[in-house]
Amino acid sequence: MERIWIYQGAKPFSDEEEAFILEKLAAFTSQWKAHKEQLAAKVEIRYHLFIIISVDQSVALPSGCSIDKSVHILKELEQTLNISLFDRMQIAYRQGDEIRVVPRASFERLLAEGQINEDTLVFNNMVDNRNDLITKWEVPFKDSWHARVFA
Repeated sequence: MERIWIYQGAKPFSDEEEAFILEKLAAFTSQWKAHKEQLAAKVEIRYHLFIIISVDQSVALPSGCSIDKSVHILKELEQTLNISLFDRMQIAYRQGDEIRVVPRASFERLLAEGQINEDTLVFNNMVDNRNDLITKWEVPFKDSWHARVFA
C-alpha cells in the first residue's frame, strides 16, 4: 500500500515556487531512507496548492525518524519561500472551477451564509493512502469530516 502525506499551501504556489519545491523534494526523496533502506518515494503538486508525498510501503516502511526528516525539509521550504504548509486552520474547498482557501472562521461564516453547502466539494487532507486520495480526498461537504466539525 502506498502511504501519503498532504501539505496544503495557504495560497497557490507560483510557477517558480512550484518548480523550486519539486526540485528540492525530488532531491530529498531520492535520498530518503528509513533504517538505512531507500524509501520508494515520490512527490507531486496538485492544483498549485497541495504537496503530496508518497511512499510505496511494499518496498520499505517509513520510520518515525524518516517522517521527521520529511517534515524538517517542508519546514525549510516554508522558511525559504515564506509560505505556509502546516496551518491546519486553513480550509480548502471548490467554488466552481476555482479552489479557495480560507481560515476556519471564514469557512464557518460562508457556511452560515449558504455560500458553502452540503454539496460543496472540500478537501480532506487527512487521507493517508493512495486509495483514499482517489476516493475520499475531494468530497462533498456532507460526506466529510468538515460536516461533523461544522455541524
